[in-house]
Amino acid sequence: MPLRRRWRVHLFAAAVVLAVVTAARAQDYNNGGGGGDDDDENDKPQFKAQEACNGAFLSYTFMERTKEYPHLKNATAQAYAFKAQATVLNAMTEDLKAWQMFVGFQHKEILVSVGGAVLLDGTDFPANVSGGATFAGYPMADLLNSIETAGDMTQIQVQIDITGTQFGIKPPGMPMPKTIKLANPGFRCPAPTHKDSVMYVCCVKDPTFKTKKANSTRYLPRQKGDLTIAYDVLQAFGNKYMAQVTIDNWSPIGRLDNWNLTWEWKRGEFIENMRGAYTLLKEGPACVYSPAASYYKDFDFTPVYSCEKRPVIVDLPPEREKDTAVGNLRFCCKNGTLLPPTMDESKSRAMFQLTVYKLPPDLNRTALYPPQNWKIAGKLNPHYVCGQPIRVSPMEFPDPTGLMSSTPAVASWQVACNITRPKKRASKCCVSFSAYYNDSTVPCNTCACGCGGNDTAMCNQNAHPILLPSEAMLVPFDNRTAKARAWAKIKHWRVPNPMPCGDNCGLSINWHVMNNYKSGWSVRLTIFNWQDYTFKDWFAAVTMGDHYSGYENVYSFNGTRMGAPFNNTIFMQGLPGLAYLEPITDGKTPDDPRVPGKQQSVISFKKKDAPNINIPKGEGFPKRVYFDGEECALPETIPRVSSARRRSGPASLLHLVTGAAIIMIVAVVDSFCL
Repeated sequence: MPLRRRWRVHLFAAAVVLAVVTAARAQDYNNGGGGGDDDDENDKPQFKAQEACNGAFLSYTFMERTKEYPHLKNATAQAYAFKAQATVLNAMTEDLKAWQMFVGFQHKEILVSVGGAVLLDGTDFPANVSGGATFAGYPMADLLNSIETAGDMTQIQVQIDITGTQFGIKPPGMPMPKTIKLANPGFRCPAPTHKDSVMYVCCVKDPTFKTKKANSTRYLPRQKGDLTIAYDVLQAFGNKYMAQVTIDNWSPIGRLDNWNLTWEWKRGEFIENMRGAYTLLKEGPACVYSPAASYYKDFDFTPVYSCEKRPVIVDLPPEREKDTAVGNLRFCCKNGTLLPPTMDESKSRAMFQLTVYKLPPDLNRTALYPPQNWKIAGKLNPHYVCGQPIRVSPMEFPDPTGLMSSTPAVASWQVACNITRPKKRASKCCVSFSAYYNDSTVPCNTCACGCGGNDTAMCNQNAHPILLPSEAMLVPFDNRTAKARAWAKIKHWRVPNPMPCGDNCGLSINWHVMNNYKSGWSVRLTIFNWQDYTFKDWFAAVTMGDHYSGYENVYSFNGTRMGAPFNNTIFMQGLPGLAYLEPITDGKTPDDPRVPGKQQSVISFKKKDAPNINIPKGEGFPKRVYFDGEECALPETIPRVSSARRRSGPASLLHLVTGAAIIMIVAVVDSFCL
């Protein structure tokens, strides 16, 4: 072979060997965790902070946005569709149970969908989260630790995909949240780092946080709340399971009447059968059009209770308590009444059972997922906000045959609900104030319970209510206009045009300070029912503030002092035979106004323990008033001592004689005129 050709062959062989070695080295380098996409990952601003984190690492990345219709010139009013992505990474040596991430949205955001998580308070989409939102994990509620998972990112990290609408930031501005943090108790989060479209923070355990006694199981301890709901799986099969739902009322002033319970199925489940409760819409035949029908092709859906994604569940009436088909379950069938345990402990719990069918890919015994987004409400009751279910240790049930053994549930979850104060103009009851030293009554606030049903062209939603004579409180609001105008004319007050809207409350309470004497003072409390509904086993509670220590007695009701956390509060309920607040009834003639149902009692107070109380200055009025657990809207003002009463002192003998003489002269003149 010529020398030139031999040199070319050797050069080609060397190039091939070099290329193979280079490829092999590159392949080994990539497999070792570098190069390619990992180089891009290392370039992210949060990578170094994530590597140094020894807690829970949270990030929020703004992805994109587009202008929505209508297109406006006003940048602050323009709506933009946006997408963002949040992550929670467990970088600790222990599991992060029931993780919760708070995102402080601040641009009037409205969330349309969320993937990888749910809203903690169960708000339905589209959800207004302009004040911030807390996300909870679903379906992955717990983040395992890296050590016990060999660093499997699918088990130690969760990704939240956020889609929604936001306002007010014109491109190229970045509409970032105010803050992000881990909402789990016992963690401390510094101010997050913000770089361009990325925000991140490392939250670590707070060494000063006092934890309860360590739980020997891998489950979270049960939570406390005004109301708790237990979801216990009693039996599990391949494609279905039987669960028991137990509702417990723990609040001394919380209650529910005709409760409605709703939740959201996330994995296509449907309710085949129930005991102790039922769904308002029993749509068995309609289930043939549901996703379940495409899998259970030979299944008879006729007796099925509900295929709704959000079923509405209600309690059975008492007459079905012993019904072996739908009732015959302890704590069921009270027509949806849940009383405070201080009133009747046997009526503070409700229970029902249901059989749930599952869909692929959950066709095994251990694939158990509770429903999400729980909500519960009653007739005229507090507003409850419920968190998402958390996995707790299996509930243990006593042996039904009476033996000393117990049987644990297959799996258990708990939902904690707490009472929230009603928003302005969103109450269900209201209070009016009156006093012996002023002949006018301060009525309930305008639109105290909302103005949605009013024709706003006929009344003023923003006007202050007009002071009324006391007799006007005995008739419905629609019949008070003439009395209000006449009273204003007598008092020389200006009448707004249009007149203020009504309070629109189905129940009102009048607090009337009756008198004020040397050793004490007293109040008359009157409850008015303006609805066609009878309140059974009603109760009321009044928080008095600093002068509560002078409380003496309630005479026509059963009144008791309450302890913490409701200090300075008087609890009242009807005496035997007076536990019903009757509905509104028609007048004697068709022209007469309707007559409300009414309950009334006098409450007395002594000045021995509160000698400095100043009744004429308005210190005899309550700070809060509750009816059946709902906090009622209080007036914005209180009655004041009228100027005439301030100027006039005790009537002297001369004044009395002069007044009598004037009356006699008028009578004589009238007789001559006749």
